[in-house]
Amino acid sequence: MSLVGKKFPNITVDAISEMGDNLKINVFEEAVKNNKKVLLFWYPKDFTFVCPTELHAFQAALGEFEKRNTIVIGASCDTNEVHFAWLNTPKANGGIEGVTYPLIADTNRNLSSILGILDVETAGYNEETDSVLLEGSNVTYRATYLIDETGKIFHESVNDMPLGRNVSEYLRLVDAYTHVQTKGEVCPANWEEGKEAMTADRNGVASYLSVN
Repeated sequence: MSLVGKKFPNITVDAISEMGDNLKINVFEEAVKNNKKVLLFWYPKDFTFVCPTELHAFQAALGEFEKRNTIVIGASCDTNEVHFAWLNTPKANGGIEGVTYPLIADTNRNLSSILGILDVETAGYNEETDSVLLEGSNVTYRATYLIDETGKIFHESVNDMPLGRNVSEYLRLVDAYTHVQTKGEVCPANWEEGKEAMTADRNGVASYLSVN
């Protein structure tokens, strides 16, 4: 079920800083208390293959997000200790040394379960062991959330494991949402900062389509 238009879950989770400090992060509060947008991106596992390319890509764009009053937070179900080991592994060895934004460690899967982004194919009760057995990796898909200054989710997307994200698209979405907030106009297909937007009425779309 889509969470767009709803408030981000107001719960606190474990996280770690680039320096190895254990943190408690509430994504909803990060947005509201700091009056900032938040980009939260989930990836499946530390020490894998597509994942470090994404973490470095978000790091390379960090200054652009900061210009847009947007906090970047990464997240997976790995522990803080594994995160820190990966943060101390050189890029040439598949590590994420140089990443400076915080990483959530959702080891109990509380937040990822609420968001519904875990790779669980089936869950069945086993009478012999009196337990629920899962089919699937029980790690997260490549889910991305953009949250505004009120804590409302204005974008969500989920990629399957092999599909890396295009970071520039999230910058475009932040620009578009900010334009809507500040100008009161809506942003048509393929809109980018500096391009013409339009008013949300019949005259607006007619005027836009007549020249585009």
